[in-house]
Amino acid sequence: MATFIAVQRADHGITHAVSCRALGVSEGWFYKWKDGDRSPRRARRERLKAEIARLFAGHKGKRGSPMITADLHDLGWRVSKNTVAALMAEMGLAARPKKKRGGTTRPGKGRWQAPDLVQRDFPAEKINQKWYGDGTGIDTDEGVLYLDSVLDMGSRRVLGFVLGEHHDAQLAYGALAMAVAVRGGAVPGVIMHTDQGSEYTARLFRQACTRLAVSQSMGRPGSALDNAVIESWHSTLEFELRSLRTFATRTGARAAVAAWIEDYNHTRRHSALGRLSPVDYELTLAGKDAA
Repeated sequence: MATFIAVQRADHGITHAVSCRALGVSEGWFYKWKDGDRSPRRARRERLKAEIARLFAGHKGKRGSPMITADLHDLGWRVSKNTVAALMAEMGLAARPKKKRGGTTRPGKGRWQAPDLVQRDFPAEKINQKWYGDGTGIDTDEGVLYLDSVLDMGSRRVLGFVLGEHHDAQLAYGALAMAVAVRGGAVPGVIMHTDQGSEYTARLFRQACTRLAVSQSMGRPGSALDNAVIESWHSTLEFELRSLRTFATRTGARAAVAAWIEDYNHTRRHSALGRLSPVDYELTLAGKDAA
């Protein structure tokens, strides 16, 4: 920033005072830099700010100070989250705010519903214990593209996802089938928790759960909190993909969503997982089992 201020005067005749005022920094700070504050502490601070700016840009402005701090630690920096947050605020770097979006739940017409086996006790002590499923829509110029997904709470990994033009039981079944396949074809006793949408109360989905020894669980109708885990994941998808991009075609949206989920599973860090990605966390579990 100081170099930029100096260049404005040299190249464009803009006084230091005017540039400092426009950028919201004090003239004292600028002259301290200009007159030779080359202390190791100052130099380290400037290098750290440059690295924070690089990481923030690399994440396309979608990561806050906790994730940036974790990245810095991986790169060998010894710095606190509070310091990173302060420097990001100084540089005007803030993750984009989330937006609310309506859901796609359509209550089933029949009397049947599964019991609530979760009772808002969302965490899971291990993988293949509690799965959460839901659907959402992605707008394109060709019409809505629907996404149904299945998330394993034990590792936060999205095990199954299917995209289609119709939000129905076939789509929900496809996501479940993919999740079971990822887990090797058998997950007896796993709880599959969803809302009471018609795609989950449909005979096709119910029979699939019975055949796969999956225990269906459902929250109360109209209660987003009862399915908060997958709702939160869809909010992340909204924040980091749908709110930042528009899609001309469903094909383009399919590719973007698949790439985003791949990145989420393999590179997204979670504080609850020791700052590991879902896949890396599962690999550590596999290593412990082998030992």
